[in-house]
Amino acid sequence: MLKKVRTILAAICFIIITLLFLDFTGTIHAWFGWMAKIQFMPAIMALNVGVIVVLILLTILFGRVYCSIICPMGVFQDIISWFSCKRKKAKNKFKYTKANNLLRYSILVLFVIAIFTNIGSFVALLSPYSSYGRIVSNLFAPIYQWGNNLFALIAERANSYAFYSKEVWLKSLPTFIIAAVTFVAIFILAWKGGRSYCNNICPVGSFLGLISNFSIFKIKINTDKCTGCTLCARNCKASCINPKEHKIDYSRCVACFDCIGNCNQGAISFTACGKSDRKVDQSRRKALTVAGVILATSALKAQEKVDGGLAAIQQKKVPVRKTKIVPAGAQSIKHFEDHCTGCQLCVSVCPNSVLRPSDSILSLMQPEMSYERGYCRPECTKCSEVCPAGAITGITREEKSSTKIGTAVWISENCIPLRDGVSCGNCARHCPAGAIKLVPSDPNDKSSLRVPAVNAERCIGCGTCENLCPARPFSAIYVEGTEVHRTI
Repeated sequence: MLKKVRTILAAICFIIITLLFLDFTGTIHAWFGWMAKIQFMPAIMALNVGVIVVLILLTILFGRVYCSIICPMGVFQDIISWFSCKRKKAKNKFKYTKANNLLRYSILVLFVIAIFTNIGSFVALLSPYSSYGRIVSNLFAPIYQWGNNLFALIAERANSYAFYSKEVWLKSLPTFIIAAVTFVAIFILAWKGGRSYCNNICPVGSFLGLISNFSIFKIKINTDKCTGCTLCARNCKASCINPKEHKIDYSRCVACFDCIGNCNQGAISFTACGKSDRKVDQSRRKALTVAGVILATSALKAQEKVDGGLAAIQQKKVPVRKTKIVPAGAQSIKHFEDHCTGCQLCVSVCPNSVLRPSDSILSLMQPEMSYERGYCRPECTKCSEVCPAGAITGITREEKSSTKIGTAVWISENCIPLRDGVSCGNCARHCPAGAIKLVPSDPNDKSSLRVPAVNAERCIGCGTCENLCPARPFSAIYVEGTEVHRTI
């Protein structure tokens, strides 16, 4: 019964979280966006104390049920392992192995140091939720979108607007490669060893494992009923059951309850431990110390498509920006980098293809803004609505339309009136902030061709001018980011 309940809950969580990364319409987020915010690492980065406390208390009560139910990467490993075990020769394929504590806790220490020193690339690389998000966003989402486009084509032939086409494009080659390598590594480890990644590499699993050593409810083996058949150990994906000594390594047990379902003698149960089972030793103090470090670290860290017509705008190159652009609600570049886990959820829901993963080493996989494919609509707040880590805080439409995230810069040599001798004015016509005026290119000749003049105080950095500028390959006007956002 416990196994069935756990499986149903895990399936529900897994499907919803996967759909959060696949759904580009925002429909799923409106109902289940909170599912991303109860993930452990986003809660840590957002200093969501309520969620952190609930997850730790859940672990103290029932062990690592977070890993077997809530964490999408954990459930993903279980799915791969299940398919692997469905083969006749692979049944009862697992066996007990000793915990590689040196590896797992070394990675955990490095991970905590990376959080404390703001090495976002390392945090994003090892965070299980972010890793799964990158896999879905980069590998599964294109397939989902191609399927949607097929339905859109069929609907168009039937004069229906039930579906609309979504452009599929490669947002970042390095991030795509990392997602592909992660997927292959996870697949191989889960196919061969079940929860190998979860119990040897994942820092969240290692941290919760320390706490689960002292959980109140645990899986226990009744030695009076046990016949020594080892069926429990041969079906344990975490390889944490030692059948010879009738012991369980609770730091690796994810409370999947597979052993209970496979024991023919009823010798395994999930019960509350007595006082004799919970000895206070140095390992308990270590667990509490690490928990304190994680929470203290968190506390310290706290201190749509172009409107210019139906013709596609292509082959526009990315300008070299001295200061990158981050979304309104990020408050500042530092705040954004300190909290972002690189999960790609905001990239997945951006309706205008403005957000894409960074290729910079220090901020690798963390989103940044660029306007080659679209501009940031002042009325769109989707990224701030879905961010689970507090990197992009909630912001209203009114606040966003008056938040300065950058400033437009005019490049005279690229401007069409000066370069080609024809009038343009596209940037001024479409600027939603009214920050661009057209002035005579020759101050002494009022009849000369007009060129843009940017009012830096009114410009909010939305990128409308950069995106709609017809100059190629580089726009004649582009946006430089603002280190600290402000209201204008």
